[in-house]
Amino acid sequence: MRHVEIKVLVPSQEARTVFESIIRWERYPDLAPHVHTTAVHGTLPSDDCSSSWELHFRSGLLRWTERDEFSVEDLTARFEQTDGDFDSFEGVWTLRQEGADVAVDFEADFDFGIPSLEGILDPIAERVIKESVAWAVTGMFPGTQLLGDANLSDIRPETAAA
Repeated sequence: MRHVEIKVLVPSQEARTVFESIIRWERYPDLAPHVHTTAVHGTLPSDDCSSSWELHFRSGLLRWTERDEFSVEDLTARFEQTDGDFDSFEGVWTLRQEGADVAVDFEADFDFGIPSLEGILDPIAERVIKESVAWAVTGMFPGTQLLGDANLSDIRPETAAA
């Protein structure tokens, strides 16, 4: 099981505004070059929320459908794969107001279920997921700071291919 974590700080915003923007999965293909397509099957205010994703991965596409659970009160968005290329994939977005800024934490755990290839596939998938999250949030909110070991390497969105 591989753990992915990225933390960012969105300056001068309200947490609810950032939350409402982040959960607009349909925007991600325009914001993050690794995201080929997203399809939102249900979102707030419905209780039955889900989405399908395709990310550029190696020489093909990484696909999955996830159940999404949103809590506007807690400013969390939880997801869990219901079908797709991972053996398991789940995680959570957590937002909190920090003064005038908003802290955004993304955490996920995934497993391809192929132990003999985890040394090859896991680091690539981790990079693709981290970069997709970072590009999406920085694209929505210019001036966003990537914290910790998060970075977008030297790959530019216009030329990126995983």
